[in-house]
Amino acid sequence: MSATVGRPLRHESAPQHVAGRAPYIDDIPAPAGCLHAAFGLATCTHGRILTMDLAAVREAPGVVAVLTAADIPGLNDCGPSVHDDPILADGLVQFRAQPVFLVVATTHDAARRAARLGRIEYEALPALLDIESAVAAESWVLPPVTVTRGDAAAALQAAPHRLKGRATLGGQEHFYLEGQIALALPREEASLHVHSSTQHPTEMQQAVAHMLGWSAHQVSVECRRMGGAFGGKESQSAQVACAAALAAWRTGRAVKLRLDRDDDMQITGKRHDFAYDWEAGFDADGRLLGLAITLASRCGFSADLSGPVNDRAIFHLDNCYYLDALAVRSLRCRTHTVSNTAFRGFGGPQGIFAIEYILDDIAHRLGLDPLDVRRANFYALPGDTARNTTHYGMEVEDNIAPPLVDALARDCDYAARRAAIAAFNATSPVIKRGLALTPVKFGISFTATFYNQAGAQVSVYADGSVLVTHGGTEMGQGLHTKIAQIVAHEFGLPIERVRLSATDTSRVPNTSATAASSGADLNGKAAQDAARKIATRLAAFFRGRHGLPGDAEVRFADGALHAGDTREAFAALLPAAYKARIQLWDSGFYATPRIHYDPGTLKGRPFFYFAYGACCAEVAIDTLTGEYRVLRADILHDAGRSLNPALDIGQIEGGFVQGMGWLTREELVFHADGRLTTHAPSTYKIPSASDCPPILNVKLWQGDNLEDSIHRAKAVGEPPLMHGFAVFFALRDACSAALGAPAPLAAPATPEAVLRAIGGLAPADAEPAANPAALPAAKAPQPAARAR
Repeated sequence: MSATVGRPLRHESAPQHVAGRAPYIDDIPAPAGCLHAAFGLATCTHGRILTMDLAAVREAPGVVAVLTAADIPGLNDCGPSVHDDPILADGLVQFRAQPVFLVVATTHDAARRAARLGRIEYEALPALLDIESAVAAESWVLPPVTVTRGDAAAALQAAPHRLKGRATLGGQEHFYLEGQIALALPREEASLHVHSSTQHPTEMQQAVAHMLGWSAHQVSVECRRMGGAFGGKESQSAQVACAAALAAWRTGRAVKLRLDRDDDMQITGKRHDFAYDWEAGFDADGRLLGLAITLASRCGFSADLSGPVNDRAIFHLDNCYYLDALAVRSLRCRTHTVSNTAFRGFGGPQGIFAIEYILDDIAHRLGLDPLDVRRANFYALPGDTARNTTHYGMEVEDNIAPPLVDALARDCDYAARRAAIAAFNATSPVIKRGLALTPVKFGISFTATFYNQAGAQVSVYADGSVLVTHGGTEMGQGLHTKIAQIVAHEFGLPIERVRLSATDTSRVPNTSATAASSGADLNGKAAQDAARKIATRLAAFFRGRHGLPGDAEVRFADGALHAGDTREAFAALLPAAYKARIQLWDSGFYATPRIHYDPGTLKGRPFFYFAYGACCAEVAIDTLTGEYRVLRADILHDAGRSLNPALDIGQIEGGFVQGMGWLTREELVFHADGRLTTHAPSTYKIPSASDCPPILNVKLWQGDNLEDSIHRAKAVGEPPLMHGFAVFFALRDACSAALGAPAPLAAPATPEAVLRAIGGLAPADAEPAANPAALPAAKAPQPAARAR
């Protein structure tokens, strides 16, 4: 085993985290004269601005400047793909709490207080707030997309069994611990340096430059660490970065913009909520023969990343299952709500939820164990070409779902527990238990192929210490730790000799977002490439220094270079190499191979490989109150040859809890006037420690990645979120036991939703089911470019 790679080493910032010494942007000492900014927010859901009286704002104590859209010299836009997302509203308000003006004051408190003094008069316009009303109005942010395979209509007609169904799935607030924040610093010769809490420094650089009418080389963006992101700082950090930069440019002074939690939750987008309407044809074993489905999502007022989010939902509609005849219609609904955005899984979870719900319904219809129906629909094992191609044309070459599910079912004693729960429910009139085992197959790569590239720079100093910078960002997931492990391995050094610097566009240009679970895959390979170039030169110098043959094998291990019996410490060699004028730094680059796809048809190979996993969850519900407990969860997850098992297991545990929270308790509620009423911890409830099941078993599947990923590891950022599905379907299993029929449980499965599902609340209390497929056909607007 390597001394670094594959070892369960602690997070590189762990001591600083637990001691409160890890500096985030708000901890950076403010320069002298630093100002603070705050947004003035719209109080109208959809309307034209008639008058805007900001006199009281300008006269408020401490106010230095008040800026509006008219003060932006360049492009008033922070959208990542379509220019439809203004930094400050210009004449038209498209959602309640949309930023309309920016206050710049001497203190954070003064700016926030002044921002509330604006007087704006609106001409109210009709507002669309939900999926159903948007579909009825044929309101789209991007054109509807249709994907077909085979003849779904004929397959449905010929199927011995047919079933129609509907389901709804709520959104989710990112609830990162560190809110959106940026600190903009004016520099000489019309330039700016921006500290931004962002997953995508290059996109922030470009957005700021476009806003000011500058070139990219006039703006540098830096991020040492974020206090969480989960996709919420991939594109939506641009509005905050641009606003801070605008204020700094206008005032000539440093400006910090830090969103209050309530403002953050109202201004920034969420995970897309979805509605599904489907018809399935299947045989007596539950094997799907044909499927027609409409997926409709609430995108909000602008496109943001809704195009690729919905595309990925289509890609992941199959999960682990072969779909032979399929017709998919994807509706990207424009509503007068905040624009939804990237969130861990990026549309994949919403696609997987649909097929899992369908198979669950089929199992209930046939009276079969849902796990048996899932097994009946698995892709074929490697070597069997009959059922191994996805509906988008990619061969599933590494399918380990069947043996992984079998191993988990055996280890968690699924069959015996299923029988025991059935016996318990037969004699328990009030408390009902449920059990579910759900798998996941998740594609790894950006679907926008050009993002699958990364750069890094490795600098070896004459004392033998190493500094690394790369294009990825650290948000708590341990990316910097894994990069340090990779570089330390190449030089045979202890990890303490390798340090990571902040991600900075002036050091590594044209970075891709740290997203799509690809941070270690891309940046790890780039850092490895740079380190190997330096190691090659050091090995040649070592051979010459010791009179060794030119083809002598040189190993870097234990802090030294080795060739046969010859050994020299790394730290001893470096001063000599420096004096011999050996280049001790280099850049590295990596581009993911084999991937390609046509964004017009959604056909090709969008993913380098798949990551797999499965979770079995057991729950108990109180049929009188709707309350429930998660009693146990068992997870078996495929991380390939793990770079760091400790970090990976941490990601798996966190992903499971976050997914469980999304599907059970995290409910976004909008008032009829468009206000988000769940905009604080008092009203929006994320899981706490007490919600974690008392029995939580997590294991890593033992097996290498078949593709040439970094050290044959697999990405582990997003796939574990889908393990939360097992909790939802276990709750549905318990509800169905109480109801004596398939329970129409909606997600999130709050106690109220549980009561509705088992008939404990009057039908009038229930939300209407979505039926987008039954509504008029779409009229598509002009196509727009996709991102991500």
